Amino acid sequence: MVSNKALFILTIAVIFFSVTSKSQTHSDDILGKWLTEKNEAIVQIFKTSDGKYAGKIIWLKEPLNEQGKPKTDIHNPNPELRQRPILNLVFMAGFVYNDNEWENGIIYDAKSGNTYKAKITMTDKNTLNLRGYIGSPMFGRTTVWKRKFDK
Repeated sequence: MVSNKALFILTIAVIFFSVTSKSQTHSDDILGKWLTEKNEAIVQIFKTSDGKYAGKIIWLKEPLNEQGKPKTDIHNPNPELRQRPILNLVFMAGFVYNDNEWENGIIYDAKSGNTYKAKITMTDKNTLNLRGYIGSPMFGRTTVWKRKFDK
């Protein structure tokens, strides 16, 4: 028969390992391929060497411009970057996981050439909410992405 003390220690151990296991794996739940809200692109979210999260465009619905050439970053405020391809562009970076959200990131909008602060939350393992904002998250816009599964 198990003593009350042994049962108590076992219960504490189970709770401890459940909590630490969940928090260690939850931060990486964001990793993978995501289809943007308007189905215009697939974004690969990855972990950088410094432990932060970033994203790059790995597929475009319309990868070519009017001249039939790969789209480039024509609206970038830096003229030297206007010829870089949109495909494989790392346009979001610096996200740090903290208490069920990825915060302190930035996102670059190649359509406008603007860069915004950003944060990410997930409503479930296959739905991501990306909020870009200026100043405070209160002054921003949220877009919903869906996880992309390879066939």
